[in-house]
Amino acid sequence: MRKVRDYDAELKALGDKARALKAKKVQQLGELVMATGADALDAEVLTGALLHVIGEAQVADNREAWRSDGAAFFQRRGRKSGKGNASDDGRTGETPASGSQG
Repeated sequence: MRKVRDYDAELKALGDKARALKAKKVQQLGELVMATGADALDAEVLTGALLHVIGEAQVADNREAWRSDGAAFFQRRGRKSGKGNASDDGRTGETPASGSQG
């Protein structure tokens, strides 16, 4: 005999999972804002900057330059938190604001 599926329970479980994923995404975005130092900006300034970036995001050259800068940011943070490269020239201690902002 075939097992009866509880569609309501499955739908509720999917909804719970979706809410958990959204909460995790929001938390990660908040952590990213703090890690870059953007939390020091006023909400209006940060919002305006993000809107400006979104407006320019259609240009492929901009996106590639931003992708490169972002990858470099995460590599620096990885080395800093990894504590395995203490013999480098001290550049891993740079703040994100001292990177290329152009």
